[in-house]
Amino acid sequence: QLQASGGGLVQTGGSLTLSCAASGRIFSFSAVGWNRQAPGKQRELVAAVTSGGATNYGDSVKSRFTVSRDNAKNTVYLQMNSLKPEDTAVYYCNAVQIRLGRPPGVYWGQGTLVTVSS
Repeated sequence: QLQASGGGLVQTGGSLTLSCAASGRIFSFSAVGWNRQAPGKQRELVAAVTSGGATNYGDSVKSRFTVSRDNAKNTVYLQMNSLKPEDTAVYYCNAVQIRLGRPPGVYWGQGTLVTVSS
């Protein structure tokens, strides 16, 4: 239901764009975004964007990464610039869907590996 793509190997200082396509049923009324997990570390928030367009970023990626969504394509993007070796991780897209009268629905994609070489 969430399909991430775009990971790969990039040099320090380079750029990469991740994409995550969701089903329309999930994308609607959802905040969507990205988390990442590096080896031996906990999963952390990278960036998220609400259905209204408000964005939130992890401190380590502010001013370097940009999250955006295309509601017509049910897709969320993560533009990553000025990449650093510490950005190396598996990146997971996720969606948190507001459901009236019920707990939010939380959905995860399969993850895509980003490796930044020094």
